[in-house]
Amino acid sequence: MSHPRIIPPALIALFLLAAPAFAQINTTQTVVPGVYFHEGDPRRGHSNNGWVVFDDFVFVIDANYPSGAQIVMPKVKETSDKPVRFVLNTHHHADHAYGNQLWADAGATLIASTAALEEMKKVETGFFGGEPGRWEASAMTRPDVAATKLKPPVMLFPKDLILDDGHRRVELHWFGTGHTRGDAYVWLPKEKVLFTGDACVNGPSNNVNDGNIGEWIKTLELVKQLGAEKVCPGHGPMGGPEIIVDQQAYFIALQRAVKQLVDAGKSATEIRDAVPAIATELKKTPNIARYVMTNPTAHVQRVYLELGGQVFPK
Repeated sequence: MSHPRIIPPALIALFLLAAPAFAQINTTQTVVPGVYFHEGDPRRGHSNNGWVVFDDFVFVIDANYPSGAQIVMPKVKETSDKPVRFVLNTHHHADHAYGNQLWADAGATLIASTAALEEMKKVETGFFGGEPGRWEASAMTRPDVAATKLKPPVMLFPKDLILDDGHRRVELHWFGTGHTRGDAYVWLPKEKVLFTGDACVNGPSNNVNDGNIGEWIKTLELVKQLGAEKVCPGHGPMGGPEIIVDQQAYFIALQRAVKQLVDAGKSATEIRDAVPAIATELKKTPNIARYVMTNPTAHVQRVYLELGGQVFPK
């Protein structure tokens, strides 16, 4: 069972060193008029948020943790007096969906891809009638989760959903497996703005536990074809199309490095022991260095499994 996102001190320090825009956490940034980005605090496990103001309502991207939602909700009100009518879960992970109850209680309809709800049903087994799942595990460590309840999305789309009031158009797309099997992207074609959830991050915070790196690379190739000029990731500061390019390039380089060891006949133990050397080599490439975690064992392990390997021995 995967556990709630907990950011280790070493990773926090890396964020502080690697991302000058870290100072922008918990501030509202205008992407284009009427479209906003809010960088979440990694020290509290918070995701980023976004929101789009329509003529009659506001559309919010990601519910965050409950404590994250409590920070973002008043900031949305500062930018618009219109009600929040829709909240999208870009995927099923706790830091993007566990704040759902707060938004729903405030009158919002919760949206996700069909695949995201299917993933939620696999891991939030306590809510859906099975043994205790990730929600219960998270509630044991986070008071904000313990004080609330799980609220699944109720409006689902298999592939595409469009919100268009004649002035503002927002397209929700599912392109395939990446960070999870249910990743949703938010595309504003007129403004060329893209919100990616954790399918793209901007820093050393890629969680690969529920994804498939080989498929992720292919999906990001489709995403690149949108032609986004401004990219708002799930974690880390916003930027331009280089976020998509560099995210994909990191995974390609990682995959290549592990495959070289597999092709050389290295054992699981030898590949595990090669993780520090792999990390050092990946950091030599400037545009992908920021994606290399202090200990990327989970990333190497994921690629190795996808190439037919086994779980690393302890």
